[in-house]
Amino acid sequence: MKKSEHLSYTEKIKWRIRLLWILLIAMLVYMVIIGETGGGDSRIMTKLANIVSRVIFFGGFIYVIYRIVSLKNLLKNRLLLKEQMRLEQDERNQYLHDKSGGIVVDLLLIVQLFVTVTTALYNMTAFHVSVALLAVTILLKSTFYFIYSHR
Repeated sequence: MKKSEHLSYTEKIKWRIRLLWILLIAMLVYMVIIGETGGGDSRIMTKLANIVSRVIFFGGFIYVIYRIVSLKNLLKNRLLLKEQMRLEQDERNQYLHDKSGGIVVDLLLIVQLFVTVTTALYNMTAFHVSVALLAVTILLKSTFYFIYSHR
């Protein structure tokens, strides 16, 4: 058995909060490293690269903060916690997630977001390839989710 199976749902939520805090700190460190290495030079970046990199990075930053706050609120309200647990354990939701790529595609999307932001700051050719691959991945995941949700 996995270690996570022994944890209560409340403990799993607490671990998610801790991991999100680590992600938030990593994003701040990433931002400092990019600034120190001279990334994001406006003379090199196209407008599209500038917009996409800001939307992904700052949108991700805001999303991580939102998730931390919502998970903390979930811990405070037992009724919401039980409802969320029921939704996560729902077989149909698990089926849709698995059929649309599951955790592998979710992790791939996170890696592609990181690569897209980084390439937008340094190399426009690599950025255009990266943003195209990101768009295709999002399109495929969304399409398969939609197809299987209507079965």
